[in-house]
Amino acid sequence: MVNLPPRVARKLKVDAEELRSLRPELIYVSITGFGLEGQRADWTCYDLIAEGYSGVMDLTGAAEGEPQKIGAPAADMLAGQDAAFAVVSALFERQRTGNGHVIDVALVDSMTRFLACRIVPYLGSGDVPTRSGAKDSVIAIYQSFETADDPITLGLGNDNLWQRFWETVGQPDAAALPGMRTNADRRKLRQEIVARIAGILRERPRSHWLALFRAARIPAGPINRIDQVVTDEAMLERGMFYRAANPGERPIPQVGTGIIVDGASNSPHLMPPRLGDHTDEVLQELLGIEEADLQALALKSVTKRKRS
Repeated sequence: MVNLPPRVARKLKVDAEELRSLRPELIYVSITGFGLEGQRADWTCYDLIAEGYSGVMDLTGAAEGEPQKIGAPAADMLAGQDAAFAVVSALFERQRTGNGHVIDVALVDSMTRFLACRIVPYLGSGDVPTRSGAKDSVIAIYQSFETADDPITLGLGNDNLWQRFWETVGQPDAAALPGMRTNADRRKLRQEIVARIAGILRERPRSHWLALFRAARIPAGPINRIDQVVTDEAMLERGMFYRAANPGERPIPQVGTGIIVDGASNSPHLMPPRLGDHTDEVLQELLGIEEADLQALALKSVTKRKRS
């Protein structure tokens, strides 16, 4: 796997054509900003740049505010996941045919695919979505609210939930007020409804409301800080956070994948490789370089070899 622009990969002779001429069955994976081909192939790119190209920054932030980057390197993360899925598919196909493949993943493509839920409606309707502070769902009430202390999220996705919400907060008659019976009606009165709900939720602390909503099966939750996320008991039970280490080394905190197979959370079989861990393996097995030549390269600081 490489993350070099095509021009640089060719210069270093680690491009797909060069390496697959040595091992045709090789699965070559490239993650770049814009892909291996096309007019932008050699342009430099970061996650920030990809988010701007994709349109996601234009839709992130307050309605009257500036475009904002997502709070995590989303393009980097999504491109890595796309590459992993593609590699698994390629490995299965190679097992069947013996053929290698060139996998070309671009940060801009992965980030744009992430925005499909906004792009497809535009292509169908012609209505350009706009920045709205994450309050533009087709569901009338689907956003964050302040409470007496900490904020919560609340999603009233259907008429049944709408009615249960008002029963839970002690105002059952509000569910049947004129213009509020269906989600389509409620969307027209969103500002008025949001103001009314906001006034109610500010009267009690978050723990009060979340306990009530949980008992009534109303979708709601906290807006956690990172320190609260990593101490969440349910996530810990599911193996989302753990420590791992190479023998004799200090344990390093890790975040799991969140994938559970046959009742067990998956964990790595090997720690991430250190610099030089696979130098000998690649140069000897793939390129056929002899031990004496490897030592000479290491002495000249051309390569970094695995620590013994």
